Amino acid sequence: RALARARATRAPLLRHGDRPALADLVPPHDADAHARSLLAPIAAAPALTDTLRTWLSLHGSWDRTAVALSVHRNTVRQRIARCAALLEADLDDPDVRMELWFALRRT
Repeated sequence: RALARARATRAPLLRHGDRPALADLVPPHDADAHARSLLAPIAAAPALTDTLRTWLSLHGSWDRTAVALSVHRNTVRQRIARCAALLEADLDDPDVRMELWFALRRT
């Protein structure tokens, strides 16, 4: 019906596609540079990076992260605490978590 009306009234047609993701708003080069800079303190430790990525993807669940990584949950807690210290970040802050998730998706 909308198409028929647009044709009948000669109104311009608008198409609505997929909504852009947050990553689409930042040029890839800038996003990559930001990710490298933000994650530099833990970049040399793949176990920390993997743990942080998994922990964030599981919404901060210690137990589910431990199962996913096949480690004890205390190991997850220690690694996340180490990430927080090295990154000098409050991982309880949702804005920090979002920025880290954005950066981890670029690596």
